Amino acid sequence: MLAGKKILLAVCGSIAAYKTAFFVRLLVKAQADVKVIMTKSATDFITPLTLSTLSKKPVYVDFFDRSSGKWTSHVELGLWADAMVVAPASANTIAKMSMGICDNLLLATYLSARCPVFVSPAMDLDMYRHPATQGNLEQLKKNGNFVIDAKEGELASGLDGAGRMAEPEELVAILENSFMSEASLKGKSVMITSGPTHELIDPVRFIGNHSSGKMGKALAEVCAGLGAQVHFISGPVNELPQHSNIEITRVSSADEMFAAAKNQYKKTDIAFFSAAVSDYRPKSAAKEKHKRNGKPVSIDLVENPDIAFELGKLKSSGQINIGFALETENETANAISKMNRKNFDMIVLNSLKDENAGFAHDTNKITIFDSSNNQYPFELKDKREVAKDIVDLLIKKLNA
Repeated sequence: MLAGKKILLAVCGSIAAYKTAFFVRLLVKAQADVKVIMTKSATDFITPLTLSTLSKKPVYVDFFDRSSGKWTSHVELGLWADAMVVAPASANTIAKMSMGICDNLLLATYLSARCPVFVSPAMDLDMYRHPATQGNLEQLKKNGNFVIDAKEGELASGLDGAGRMAEPEELVAILENSFMSEASLKGKSVMITSGPTHELIDPVRFIGNHSSGKMGKALAEVCAGLGAQVHFISGPVNELPQHSNIEITRVSSADEMFAAAKNQYKKTDIAFFSAAVSDYRPKSAAKEKHKRNGKPVSIDLVENPDIAFELGKLKSSGQINIGFALETENETANAISKMNRKNFDMIVLNSLKDENAGFAHDTNKITIFDSSNNQYPFELKDKREVAKDIVDLLIKKLNA
């Protein structure tokens, strides 16, 4: 799985830096293409010459090499890599990564990287378990990085506990598993509806809801990262997913979203109906802005098309439909009823009663039900992690 893969190893100042020699050797043996960046303090623990010899490439420490007169582009390094591994990751570098501080070549490259980033901490046990370090690691996870927990054992200080860098063999296995799962949706066409819809009352007012589209965005990026071709149909939102495998169609109203989804659906293998579509729209939108005149105003509403229900009637045996249910009462019964009514294979339930879940939050707490009467509850997580849980379950069902 690593043959031909471009691995960027970022080495920080830690006694565990000696392990990187073995790590690079294993990567090269697996036919990976390896480049190494080091912080200046890392060079006190292992020489650039050692890692350059093993990787068969120059090692980068500074932006500018005065001996050769050559400039190192952090942007090119970040875009070059298929995966970046920060190992060992010191408490100092972890803190800077979490805050977006950019005061050396390693950090500048990290901020430029578009590939998956794996972080393997190494430090003394009290530093590792300190609330500041743990908070920084959680922030890295929220930012989409993969944190590899430090291992238990004897530390350089003589203390015994968590703080050891993962062994090179484990790091290689993690990379191999990552690339193996990377293509788990390759060849699949995925359609995702996302965000709210805006139903015009007049040129400046509309009926809508609080949906931010964050869940749909996370789903799109996770599916695209696993090799799927994603058609993303989004209502009005501030943030859109970014990936070369994602094609975006922007809409405003439910009618526009229905037309775009219906046009795409027959070409779709997997459909996520995560948009919060307005159930009603004004019967007719005023051409001019309503003016206040001291009199009551009434607006006649008509039902919008139920996109998931209508497309569920067109579903073929080879397609998978996944729905979402945001409920405030009788959550489980309502979600299961919705799944059956709309011909979903799975439905993702979340409740407005759960703190920090639902609209506008960066986190969500979900329970997934499937058409085989299985139930899968999850804890409160960042929406990116929630998307991974949903897609992981989908992949297990595809493989089964």
